[in-house]
Amino acid sequence: MAADMQEFTRFAIYYAPEPGALADFTAAWLGWDAATGTACPHPEVPGLPRPVAEITTTPRKYGFHGTLKPPFRLTGSRAALESDLAALAARLAPAEMPGLALSRLGSFLALTPQGDTAPLSRLAAEVVRGLDAHRAPASEAELERRRKARLSPAQEENLLRWGYPYVMDAFRFHLTLSGRLAPNELESVAQALEPVLAPLLPTPFRVAELCLFGEDDAGRFHLLHRYALAG
Repeated sequence: MAADMQEFTRFAIYYAPEPGALADFTAAWLGWDAATGTACPHPEVPGLPRPVAEITTTPRKYGFHGTLKPPFRLTGSRAALESDLAALAARLAPAEMPGLALSRLGSFLALTPQGDTAPLSRLAAEVVRGLDAHRAPASEAELERRRKARLSPAQEENLLRWGYPYVMDAFRFHLTLSGRLAPNELESVAQALEPVLAPLLPTPFRVAELCLFGEDDAGRFHLLHRYALAG
């Protein structure tokens, strides 16, 4: 079913790479192409400690992305969300950084922006704030699930105010490449991925669009529309 005809349980505002070599590789790496809404075969990457399908199980359903406004249920209509998102994108400026690098974030791997990320953090805060009227409040079950991570007081405040702990001052932009890995696996996957990713990473790295994603009934996210940042 075409994405524009589907019903979606939640929506999110993400960064997604523009069509090209990085988008193609990362879609294959995760095994899910959010732009086409299709599963895709994993690439052959020598030196991995486990099959790609096992390494990427957790992030697969989201597609390759960087979160700007985390997934939320709608209070109103999709059309109203899209209208406000278009207006927001028209007044916000792109954020640019020198590039991306493969990073170890705790027990998982991600691409992270290099250089001054303050403009990107401000952009994400504007998106969280500017579209919050469309977000249905988090349920008690959702709140309790988030609190299992032993949130700081600031993160708890974010959870209650914005429905998610890791926004505003707690925001750290990243593009997830793996689920949780043991320390030895983390290092070997990083070593295997580094030479493959290096020629694909953009310099500079620009967040120049807000991408609307929707979650289908199976829990998979689809890229629905790109809104150019024109401010």
